[in-house]
Amino acid sequence: MRMSKFSVILLSFLLCFPPARATELPVSFNFVGAGYGHGVGMSQIGARGQALEGKSATDILKYYYKDVTVEPIKDDQLIRVNIGHLLSNFSLKTDTKLATVELFNGEIGNATDVVADKVIPAKVSINFSLLGNSIVPNLLYANGRLVTLTKGKSWTLRWRGEGAVASTKIGMTTTKYRYGQIQIKLVKAPLVGYRIEATNTLRLHDEYLWGIGEVPSSWPMAALQAQVIASRTYALSKVGKMRAACDCELYSISQDQNFVGYSKEIEPRWGMIWKQAVNSTSADSQTGLAVLYKSLPIATYFFSSSAGVSVPAQDVWGKLVPYISSVSDPWSMDPVLNPRYFHWERGVDASTVADAFGLSDVASLEIVSRNVSQTVAKIVATSSSGVHNELSGEAFRSKVKLPSAWFDFSPTPLSSANPVPSSSATPS
Repeated sequence: MRMSKFSVILLSFLLCFPPARATELPVSFNFVGAGYGHGVGMSQIGARGQALEGKSATDILKYYYKDVTVEPIKDDQLIRVNIGHLLSNFSLKTDTKLATVELFNGEIGNATDVVADKVIPAKVSINFSLLGNSIVPNLLYANGRLVTLTKGKSWTLRWRGEGAVASTKIGMTTTKYRYGQIQIKLVKAPLVGYRIEATNTLRLHDEYLWGIGEVPSSWPMAALQAQVIASRTYALSKVGKMRAACDCELYSISQDQNFVGYSKEIEPRWGMIWKQAVNSTSADSQTGLAVLYKSLPIATYFFSSSAGVSVPAQDVWGKLVPYISSVSDPWSMDPVLNPRYFHWERGVDASTVADAFGLSDVASLEIVSRNVSQTVAKIVATSSSGVHNELSGEAFRSKVKLPSAWFDFSPTPLSSANPVPSSSATPS
């Protein structure tokens, strides 16, 4: 085949000057930082450090929350805690000898004169499954017999018998509950449609607080008491404020504060220490110590640890909280007190970063500003096509699951594989 003179010239040009290769996009981004959590309010590691120095629970709380008092307040209200959110299945049974579970169709509140629709013996699993716009309950006996009950929209469960404990199963997770009652309710959620919400209604004063799983029960007593008082106060600030999305006043996860039910109280060796801390902050059977600002319980935000200083609320949520300011938190930077988070390193896949910014890919990242506390204020991603998108440091760290917003880019390859934790810590 003969080639034209132009084709020969073009081929010669391409051989001498091949097309430039497209710039290779990053596969991942590496970060270094310190601290765990949003940084607003009380540092839990800081509380532990101050307790070891001999500070009291009141000293610790007044250090992290300004212009407040710590005094008794009525806390014997019932509180509704979400223990299962946006579920398709939920199971409950009691293994306590001679105990029973009473099943009531619908909401019965705290009424004591209602007759159960079904009384279920121990060892029988009660399973609730989503079916369209209804929930179908069925009973699974130890011998394999399955009994399907009438479908509906909501149920109440109570367990009876000396020392009776109910066990719930969500996915592969089993949690034990001893107090109050459990409600199962059908809720229509945006985007996903109908789902099951499971809640535990119990007394705030003791039954709820005995199940708070925020800090190790082996910590010094003053640190435990500070956590109890902060947890009681946070719960009091939510009482009466029902949320339709969860059929609850509080979530049992870090979206509010971690509640693990009877599992906390029965921790080997240490469970009774936590229960003692709760009881020691009670003035009597109906009141307990709380953090008050202008005579009202506050939203006592807390978190795990910082990079040496706490964060004013406006840096995270964009609004001033008058009883929270930035204070020094040197205990968080002590490698003995905070071995996991006084310094951390994380690698994040570029695809995860791109998803966080809503981009098809990310060619570069730039930290464009920091807050006074040195948390990242704004971070900008640029795609290979030149599109720029911006996130706050708090939003970015939450989306890619960095431990905190105290971060920078790693100047060298990470020293070891260090995966990002599966969840962020909010509020703890």
